[in-house]
Amino acid sequence: MLFCLLFLLGPGVPGGAAVSVHAQTPTDSEKEGLVSLQLLGITDFHGYLQALNDNSNGKIPSADGPITVGGGAYIASHLDALSEGKENSVRLSVGDNFSGWPFEVAAHRDEPTIEFLNAIDIELTAAANHEVDETVEFLRKHMMDGKCFGTRGVDSCFTDSTGKQFSGSDFEYLSANMRDAKSGQLILKPYMIKDIPDGQGGTIPVGFIGLNTTETILGTTSYQEGVLTADPLLEAAEKYTNELKNLGVETIIAVVHEGGTHSGYYNECVNPRGPVIDFAREASAEIDAIFTGHWHASFNCSIEDPEGNPRPVIEGSNHGRLISEMNLWIDPVTKDVVREHTTSDNHAVTRDIQPDPEIERMVTYWAERGNERFAQPVAKLTGDITRARNENGESTLANLAADAHYTAGIKTRQPADFALTAASPLKGDLLYKKGSNHSDSDGQILFGEMWNAHGYANPVVVVTLTGRQIDQILEEQWRTQSNGTTQFHPLAVSHNVKYSYDGSKPVGQRVEPGDVLINGKVLDPDRSYRVAALAYLIRGNDGYPTFKGYTNPVRAEVDRFAFLSYLEDNEVIEPPALDRVSAKK
Repeated sequence: MLFCLLFLLGPGVPGGAAVSVHAQTPTDSEKEGLVSLQLLGITDFHGYLQALNDNSNGKIPSADGPITVGGGAYIASHLDALSEGKENSVRLSVGDNFSGWPFEVAAHRDEPTIEFLNAIDIELTAAANHEVDETVEFLRKHMMDGKCFGTRGVDSCFTDSTGKQFSGSDFEYLSANMRDAKSGQLILKPYMIKDIPDGQGGTIPVGFIGLNTTETILGTTSYQEGVLTADPLLEAAEKYTNELKNLGVETIIAVVHEGGTHSGYYNECVNPRGPVIDFAREASAEIDAIFTGHWHASFNCSIEDPEGNPRPVIEGSNHGRLISEMNLWIDPVTKDVVREHTTSDNHAVTRDIQPDPEIERMVTYWAERGNERFAQPVAKLTGDITRARNENGESTLANLAADAHYTAGIKTRQPADFALTAASPLKGDLLYKKGSNHSDSDGQILFGEMWNAHGYANPVVVVTLTGRQIDQILEEQWRTQSNGTTQFHPLAVSHNVKYSYDGSKPVGQRVEPGDVLINGKVLDPDRSYRVAALAYLIRGNDGYPTFKGYTNPVRAEVDRFAFLSYLEDNEVIEPPALDRVSAKK
């Protein structure tokens, strides 16, 4: 096998060699009789249709300095340029296509992203953790099949840039290791087989296995405890590789939404490390190439498989900044990859190319629709609702958010008794005086103002906690620092809770169960309660460790849409009274 660069062996590379950029392109004589297959991949796009200029979204570091990159119209043009003249080319995604952060996309339930991916001819994607941020049902019925919910054009099924109603994806979603927690069945197809011409009147089957990080269950904003289970990546890869082999498939590609990193630039491989690098070293040698994602990293590696053969492993950053390309050469007799001829590259999505005019119109359309969506009226308010805290840690926005979370929580099976809300989802104030938007007026809450005030795409979850645990969580609002001082990290409680605390007592002894009333009744340390809170809070990420002792979680709405539902249902919002928490005198 011929390689054009030195092996880079260093700390963190045990048991396998790693090189950057791969084998030399085969000569004409070597190509004779072989079938070429180009693979073009993106990952962690997150709906970034617009071309931005900040470092996180519009730049990629290089040895010559940062390069300006990204934007849907430029992605489309680069894909066309890269595939020009290629007899066989497949476009794929490694997942986290949507459920991201651009307002104009997320506020339209990520439908613009699906329109874009359809337009650039993506053929398959791994279903990653953010694909199930809403629910598996939302992914399958709405994003894949185009089934509407709520009011068309208001809640879903918006008119796209061509004047048509949203109809779902034209490409396959794959997941070989995500299972329904109750039935044990895979939530999606584990693999896809694509037949490519062999140049002799027949075809060569190529298998693509989709895999998703096992962190999806507990370690991401998706939060799927009790809903999904995750098979180990290696186990799932081995199972479906064998199944493909039994079907006569010899060329196998793993599309793995799990991350890694390294110490070099986007087309290098310097000291690679991380779970997907470990996976690459151990996964079946029958897998010929690995596309990765999830960590928003960028590397182009060749990692020896368990049989010592080099295998390309590539991750293409995020938000449309890079396109990952692999070129495989397949023997039409064995139908397997001639591994020594495989090449791979990460290409910067530069803006020195003519942007695709169709996609440019699409991007402009959704940006304009985003402005319209921002200006839509949601509810009225009678006074300012702000994050400003009083001496007991209450704020009108925190109390309003707690009430919204409680309302979402009582709609679930085993409904919530009350809600607890941390400061993290509180993003901006809702002011009575009209803002700068031309559609605003005094006392009006616009959709965009609601969006900017609360949430970060995290689900409300209803969990069981004992009264003793609840008391301890309330105690954890006060935290002793290394210098001996005490910091106060207040939680908001829903309107049906009142409690008092004694600030003169030591940290950990400031709240008595007898001073906590839930629906007018004293907190019982031995009773179980159903508590609504964001997944981020119950996992202990906000700094209340006792929350992690919860049981029996049930998902409700995602935070922003729970907040929206609450505002719309109430129509006129009064600033909540700051009388839920009191200090003993």
